[in-house]
Amino acid sequence: MTTTARYACLDAREFSLQALLRLRPELQRKPVAVLDGEPPFEQVCSINGPALTLGIVPGMTKLEMEMFPTAFVLPRSRGEEAAAKAALLECAGAFSPHVEDQSNDGCFTCVIDIAGTETLFGSPDALGERLLKRTRALGIRASIAICSNFHAAKCLARGLSLRAGIRVVPRGMECAALAPLPLDVLDLSPEHAETFFMWGITTLGALANLEETELIARLGQQGKELRQLARGESPHLFTAIESILTLEERIELDSPVELLDSLLFVMGVMLDQLIVRAQSRILALASITLHLDLEGGTSHTCTVRPALPNNDRKLWLKLMHLELQAHPPHAAILSLTLSAQPGSTSKVQLGLFSPQVPEPMRLDVTLARIRSIVGGGCVGHAVLKDTHHPDSFRLEPFVVPASSATEGKPGTRRIAMRQLRPPEVVAVSLRNRQPDSFVFREKRYTVDRAYGPWSSGGEWWRPTLWSLEQWDLVARAHDASWLCCCMTRDLTQQCWQVEALYD
Repeated sequence: MTTTARYACLDAREFSLQALLRLRPELQRKPVAVLDGEPPFEQVCSINGPALTLGIVPGMTKLEMEMFPTAFVLPRSRGEEAAAKAALLECAGAFSPHVEDQSNDGCFTCVIDIAGTETLFGSPDALGERLLKRTRALGIRASIAICSNFHAAKCLARGLSLRAGIRVVPRGMECAALAPLPLDVLDLSPEHAETFFMWGITTLGALANLEETELIARLGQQGKELRQLARGESPHLFTAIESILTLEERIELDSPVELLDSLLFVMGVMLDQLIVRAQSRILALASITLHLDLEGGTSHTCTVRPALPNNDRKLWLKLMHLELQAHPPHAAILSLTLSAQPGSTSKVQLGLFSPQVPEPMRLDVTLARIRSIVGGGCVGHAVLKDTHHPDSFRLEPFVVPASSATEGKPGTRRIAMRQLRPPEVVAVSLRNRQPDSFVFREKRYTVDRAYGPWSSGGEWWRPTLWSLEQWDLVARAHDASWLCCCMTRDLTQQCWQVEALYD
């Protein structure tokens, strides 16, 4: 019976070790072992090739590891494994929305339903190459098997060497492809493994050649299921997981870190991973939150948000460096977590004869330097508050608008107002309760036209009680010069002030 199903299995062995090494590239070619368990009963749970060459094997104790002084010993980190697993599931979800997690302790395995993806990614071989390239960009070495049976894809991926990388099995050839694989690729119980060893069954091909009725008579229905697995005929109800984009990287440091330069080196590697994951979705990093776990059980959190989303590694490192210089942690750092919010990639379309504008990234660095000097609440653009109180505004961060502002009509003339800070006190003469003349900057003016008053008051319940009258005046001096100004009268102190000049 022909089937249109097609599955790709991604298998990453020694996952406890790979999750640690992906953020420690300097240890990639050195012998490394991972210890797991409660002290003092830690045992080796994962090793790499150079460690195996030295003679290190899983199950060794921490005391036995002292016999290998050239090997690097790292404690197992569940947090880093969870972050690496989320990154791989996110990578698999970019090829198909149907992904099933089949991981176990110490090994990452997921199966992707790729039926119908030929128009997007080409042939299964091309899809496998792209998937393997994305996986290696995340710092994980894995094997990929593609065939028409769910369980057969899992077995083939487990039996495939990392050097081979990818294997694509034609439809209907699953049984022949599985035949030379050892029984270790199946999740056998210790009783079944012992039984098959006593029978001399060591490969899937030998298990597939056994008579079904005889196998059922001795092992029951489990024998039938194992035979179907060995022949690549076992059915499966696919259970897809919900793919959620979570840009987060975590690392637990081998020893407490106090120097900022050492911390930035670690953050650089984590940033590389976040940028690779964002670029695979054609996204950029809009903001990054740094969470530090410190000695003494305390923590330190800071957020960096530039004006435009971008994937510039140097810019992010510089912004975080300036933020940490302005707000340093008060204790040694034990672990750090980088969480990023994705955003759309920014594009600027300039006209052919338009002048070149400064790069937004340089402005972000400049603003960060200013914030480190004057404080974060003193940098931004002024926004008026919803009140009539004079000089009432707040500062908000600079934000690039989604669309260009509406330009005024051609030929429209606008009056410019220059605010005087602080306002200048003047002596005013009144006639019929209106300003008639005043002295401003040692020159006497006679009011020609007066508009107002506009009265405002508020905050009677506070010491900052204010009550003002505002006038817009057009005045002329004795030398025939004109002055257009905004003048206020403080009714609580009976004081006149020139607030602004109109040009």
